[in-house]
Amino acid sequence: MFTKLGRFVVHNPWKVIAAWVVAAVAVIAFAPTLADVTTKDQAALLPDKYESVQAQKLAVDAFGQTNDATASIVVKRNAGGELTAADQAKVTEVAAKITAAKIDRVTAAITGPQAVSPNKQVQIISVGLKGTPDEQAVLDAVQKIRDVTGATLTGADLEYGVTGDAALMLDNQDAFNNAFIVVGIATVVLIIGLLLVIYRSPVAAFLPILTVGLVSAIAPGLIALVAKATDLQVTQDLQTILTVVLYGVGTDYILFLLFRFRERLRAGEQPKEALVNAVARVAEVIVSAAGAIVVAFSALLLAVFGGFKSLGPGLAIAVAVMAFAAITLVPAVVSLLGPKVFWPSKSWQKTPKGAMFKRFGTFTARRPAVVAAISGGVMVVLALGSLGMKVDYDAFSQLPDGTESSRAIKDLQAGFPAGALNPTTVYVKSNDGTPLDPAELSAYAGKLAKVDGVGGVLPAGADGSMALLNKDKTVAQLNVVLKNAPYANASLDLVDGKLRDAAHAEAPAGTTTLLGGVTASYTDIRDANSRDLSVIFPVAGGLIAVILALLLRSLIAPLVLMFAVALSFFSSIGATVFVFQGAAGHAGVTFSLPIMLYLFVVAIGTDYNILMIARLREEAERGTDPRTAADRAIEHGGPSVAAAGLILAGTFSSLMLAGMALLTEMGFSVAAGIVISAFVMSSFLVPSVIALLGPRAWWPRRMKVSSAAPEERELQPVG
Repeated sequence: MFTKLGRFVVHNPWKVIAAWVVAAVAVIAFAPTLADVTTKDQAALLPDKYESVQAQKLAVDAFGQTNDATASIVVKRNAGGELTAADQAKVTEVAAKITAAKIDRVTAAITGPQAVSPNKQVQIISVGLKGTPDEQAVLDAVQKIRDVTGATLTGADLEYGVTGDAALMLDNQDAFNNAFIVVGIATVVLIIGLLLVIYRSPVAAFLPILTVGLVSAIAPGLIALVAKATDLQVTQDLQTILTVVLYGVGTDYILFLLFRFRERLRAGEQPKEALVNAVARVAEVIVSAAGAIVVAFSALLLAVFGGFKSLGPGLAIAVAVMAFAAITLVPAVVSLLGPKVFWPSKSWQKTPKGAMFKRFGTFTARRPAVVAAISGGVMVVLALGSLGMKVDYDAFSQLPDGTESSRAIKDLQAGFPAGALNPTTVYVKSNDGTPLDPAELSAYAGKLAKVDGVGGVLPAGADGSMALLNKDKTVAQLNVVLKNAPYANASLDLVDGKLRDAAHAEAPAGTTTLLGGVTASYTDIRDANSRDLSVIFPVAGGLIAVILALLLRSLIAPLVLMFAVALSFFSSIGATVFVFQGAAGHAGVTFSLPIMLYLFVVAIGTDYNILMIARLREEAERGTDPRTAADRAIEHGGPSVAAAGLILAGTFSSLMLAGMALLTEMGFSVAAGIVISAFVMSSFLVPSVIALLGPRAWWPRRMKVSSAAPEERELQPVG
């Protein structure tokens, strides 16, 4: 099948290229954009079964509350110290000017003596906003609030910062937009630079840029079409990750093809014949590798957290399109160029003597047990670091240092408990419709205030009472302030433990309680994350193993590969823990890191295993003895694996330039994982273990021994 495909593409290049150009124009002209289907609200990605979601729905029904955004202006003296009466009057003036400005979406700006911290070092202006934090009109309102505040405080000995969910969203948006630009530029520059070093050819260097660029014009539109048709939510980080995935995976597949094409040219074949044979061999590897990635990504549909569920299908679609381009569009372009794809270098004409991977292959063939022990040992040592992994859900840490919203939060904590910005809301509902007793609610608030870790309960009623009641007095809202920051693990543990237990156990008789707010939402996200990891990993692993078994028609080899991939996953986590929790002193790694490593190290790292194992199988089919097969697989497959791994690792490392903790951790961990997968697992561990297993690696399949001489077998055409 792949031989027929190769012949058609190689002999009809203009038809193939024209079809891709028409498809790109159609998608760009008629498909929606990713921005049309993107959501930035992590809590909105939780299903209805979680308590925080139920609490939000109760708030809407009882109080008409929606997910309206909030903004808090935190004001303090430039040099610190207590705010004077004149300072407080100036802050009151700011609130009045914001209200008088009639900014679109701003409902009110309120402050006063009650908004001054007990130590009088901080005063807050609470600004009401109409609309959700991810609406552009709300984000524009935040910027105007900042403008009015800055103009009013000019000349005063006061400094301010606007924070709250909308302000955090605005800074997050700016950070992600900047990250997208930085990562995009760094990725392109890195790919061109590395390919120039590898091939010493500007044509080969720019080939991925042109072809992947065309695919990048198609994939987002297709993802948006699927999202609209299936009501799938898409998170804001997909666009940045999509850029890296398309260029990283696309360059890998192009390298696989070019290395095999160059190998067949060196073997003496004519350009067209060499390209057809290269496509026939490499297309099987690319389709199998892409199939493993698509299956792994699609397994995220089993997630209950929408942030994970939305990433999987989007990336799966992109990889599928890229794989199809790699076996059609890329060969069509190379068919037109022929050996000129390597111009001006002439290194494609002869095999270099004493090549590094030839020496590696020879050593592995002689000492497979030593190579297996060293490569496996390195991975095991790194994997030990995963035992100390801690997970961090602090969304503030994802923002670049020095953003106004994150700075204002730190200023706020100088005068108020860390949880004052986002109190945990406790809703009390009468079970039979009987009005709630305010005295019982006050007593209930007092019990919640005594829970260890709670900083107090804020008055919620207009009359200063502890509870805010709805019109028929059947639902009450209490605002509980936590001592720690809303996203801190200690706060999540408190809400998920002592506070939730006390809220349910101490509730007035005949009532039901629900916990809502930011901390409760992230508590539920944490629970969903744990559940998703326990389901997705084994399901995806099983499906990838099935694909490998079908490709290799073997049971033992796929098990070896899956064990190696699992070890590389834990090695990647361990390396990240050593660097960020150990050397950098972070409280933990971001909660989405295991899924990201799963997406890119387990799924994409499997590409290298498939390329290497396919070469080992190819040699075994020729009747080559296991150790010689390992030698040749490393000699011929090692350079393409190393080059692809270097480029993909470099591509992901560009995320470290984004200035966001989330992307920095992701960039380092995935780059480290790719390096481990390409340079340790695929290049040494897998070939050495297969060499040790010998024919048993292919059980129950029996390889046919070819009677051709080694030289003849090497030059045999495919198909």
